[in-house]
Amino acid sequence: MVALPDNALEKLLAYEEIGQLAAHYAVAVDSRDLDALVALFIDDVRVGRESFGRDALRASFDVSLRGIGVTMLNLGTHAIDLIDADHATGLVYCHGQILDGERWIHQMILYRDTYERRAGRWYFVRRIHELWYGQEAPNNPLDQPPANWPERHDGRGTVPESWPSWSAFWSAQP
Repeated sequence: MVALPDNALEKLLAYEEIGQLAAHYAVAVDSRDLDALVALFIDDVRVGRESFGRDALRASFDVSLRGIGVTMLNLGTHAIDLIDADHATGLVYCHGQILDGERWIHQMILYRDTYERRAGRWYFVRRIHELWYGQEAPNNPLDQPPANWPERHDGRGTVPESWPSWSAFWSAQP
């Protein structure tokens, strides 16, 4: 049996690095930065039943993220269980807001994660997306005039269009 990190500082560092992994996933999805997104996974990640590797994962994310518009993934509870110094599992609660065509959807998502540390860095091995619910909102918050903050506090903001990766994603050919 492989032991857990025996030092409290090593355990805290593992928890923090894994937590940042989940946070960077949310930002990479929302900004459509596919290079940053796939770099969070082990290089030989399994994609579906018969494909492996970050190139296959990038292609899969490209297809799925082109099927929706703006996303906002807001992470909440993140329970991490260290198995040993290089392996862990986790549960991440996420409130997603998603533009699906003209509809604005609220989702409560549960990610069931498997993590592995390779060459001193934590990665996703597997991320299973489960849904508690998805519900259409009565109004699309993007259907407003610009906020022009700080002049007006309500209205449409500048994100995600302010991310260079967002524009690059949508201007690239699938």
